[in-house]
Amino acid sequence: MKPFIFDARNGIHIIDLSKTLSQLEAASNFLSETVRKGNKVLFVGTKKQAQQAVKETAKECGQFFVTERWLGGTLTNFATIKRSIARMKHIEKMEADGTINNYVKQEQSVIRREAARLMKFFDGIRSMEKHPGAMFVVDIKREHNAVAEARRLKIPVVAIVDTNCDPDLVDYPMAGNDDAIRSVRMILATIGQVITQAQAEYEAKYGRRRNLEEAGTEAAATPVHAAALATEASSATAAVATPP
Repeated sequence: MKPFIFDARNGIHIIDLSKTLSQLEAASNFLSETVRKGNKVLFVGTKKQAQQAVKETAKECGQFFVTERWLGGTLTNFATIKRSIARMKHIEKMEADGTINNYVKQEQSVIRREAARLMKFFDGIRSMEKHPGAMFVVDIKREHNAVAEARRLKIPVVAIVDTNCDPDLVDYPMAGNDDAIRSVRMILATIGQVITQAQAEYEAKYGRRRNLEEAGTEAAATPVHAAALATEASSATAAVATPP
């Protein structure tokens, strides 16, 4: 982290904010491009002071998040994770349609405890059908397992990197204090705004493309329909004109 440290006073390292700004711009541009292509971002932040901020930002911009303990294999063993998510959704369906009442009270209690545990760990990735296009991490030292899985799968990692971390472990490091909630919230606010705008642009583009495809389908079907009507009309005329 030496290139990103401005000075050290009384054993405390002071980060060069001009370097942080340029890194934040690079990370924002990368995440914006990623979301514009239709990919999703997975936010990871399990440390207590960052959990709420990470969850709020991810929800606001419609992305995935993990704010509880990172379960080993969340990315590298995704098939197993998807089965757990399917189980969670199945229990929710049982609650909704009342079929859970077919079980005795003790069994219902066990099932609801299972649902609560699954919800705690998988609620933020319930709609994740494939690997994310990028990962945003707060504190790569604490989330080393998540970073290792992303690197193994070649998923680009954007992260807030403190002076006690190795910036070479991530693709887009942003030098910053990952223990100060104000610092984390400021960076998250910027990233969230960029992703929200990119998501809106993608949805608008996708919506226009879908409308054009639907219009093209209708246009292609119209001549066929008209031809069929013309054929029916000519047949009817011929039938009337034919002498008995």
